[in-house]
Amino acid sequence: MLKGNKIRLRAIEPWDVDKILEWENDYKNWRVSNTLVPFSKDLITQYVNSAQDIYAVKQVRFIITLVDELTPIGSLDIFDFSPRHQRAGVGILVEEGHRGKGYALEALSLLDEYALNVIGIRNLYCNILEDNKKSQQLFEKAGYVQVGRKIKWFNDHIDWYDELMYQKVLV
Repeated sequence: MLKGNKIRLRAIEPWDVDKILEWENDYKNWRVSNTLVPFSKDLITQYVNSAQDIYAVKQVRFIITLVDELTPIGSLDIFDFSPRHQRAGVGILVEEGHRGKGYALEALSLLDEYALNVIGIRNLYCNILEDNKKSQQLFEKAGYVQVGRKIKWFNDHIDWYDELMYQKVLV
């Protein structure tokens, strides 16, 4: 468990299945998660019960909770982990009622320490759609730098959007 002043990051537990199912099947989150169909409870249960060994599955999910509670308020994912190149992608979700309170920024800070000192990641990256200004501000405040732009990369069936590429070098 990684503990900060306001929040902590903990491993996913079997009792998190319903909350993860709620987040994954909320169509408002599909735009940033690239999801097109709902997940079944059985599939989420299998995911939660699977090994969370980042070296084996190249990803790990942490549950974000308030520092003195177990109730999930969000999740933080490390994905596309490359031990050889010491890099990984980052994704974060904080529930609407808990946004704007500094929890996501603190979670990213805790992730930096874990990534560098525990699993040896030196580069973190994320991809953010051009119209997601709050996410851009969050990652910039966390020390990520925009390093690229994929032109007309995402189509929401109404319009095309550029995807911005952000990177943070930890050492």
